[in-house]
Amino acid sequence: MDPSRKRKIRLVVALGAALLLAGALAYTSFSASSEAKTPSQLAGGAQPGRSYELTGKVAAGSVHHDGGALFFRVRDRSGNTSVPVRYVGAVPDPFREGREVIVDVRKQGSVFVGERDSLVTKCPSKFKAAHSS
Repeated sequence: MDPSRKRKIRLVVALGAALLLAGALAYTSFSASSEAKTPSQLAGGAQPGRSYELTGKVAAGSVHHDGGALFFRVRDRSGNTSVPVRYVGAVPDPFREGREVIVDVRKQGSVFVGERDSLVTKCPSKFKAAHSS
């Protein structure tokens, strides 16, 4: 067989394998993701023991520590609905009232318990439109 033809066949096989692997990676990445839930979505319909990704803003006046646990409320970005969260684990430096957060939680009784080290703060956008006075 001609050596240039062998190289072309190898190239086609290698590109086909790479395309197949890239497709498999994209499929597993998107199928494993779950949409984050807001407090209003979880307030009435969360199933005990099931894991959820909760997103919203830390409610003003709700942050306090009790021993090694951090207690706070997460509220909707635009609304008044909030849910209580009990969290143990690493707390990001920018965590504070009014900051958007994402945390993996499970409902236990009337409280959502955060999974250890799952708390993430979202940085405020540098590109928000300036408010004109």
